[in-house]
Amino acid sequence: MTHAADHAIRLRRDAFNRALAAADLKAIGPLLAQDAILVTGTDSAVISGRKAQLAAWEQEFAASLRTIYIRTPDTILVSPVEPIALEHGRWQGVTAAGGLALASGTYTAKWRKTGSDWVIEAEIYLTLA
Repeated sequence: MTHAADHAIRLRRDAFNRALAAADLKAIGPLLAQDAILVTGTDSAVISGRKAQLAAWEQEFAASLRTIYIRTPDTILVSPVEPIALEHGRWQGVTAAGGLALASGTYTAKWRKTGSDWVIEAEIYLTLA
């Protein structure tokens, strides 16, 4: 299960990255648990719940100087006793027009398998640059 779960989570992360680049809210929704929590990297704002996260992304997508966020997993640790996993990686925010790097750092995401899909339950970001 570990290899299959690792692969499935990496595919879901890639889908999230593609959805962010395309400003596709409909693709983001199914990747988040209903009660997903996100803690932002700079001001530690807490965005609680799928609905609140989708509203935040909608606002981000409407910005005149839009930022595209890319998350790159380094490791995924899958629990041998529960349908959960922890992803650790690096993130970067770049301008949508031109790809100029604006900020970057590290992140951790907790995933849970619900039915046949993995969804994000929590993410926490740390801004390093």
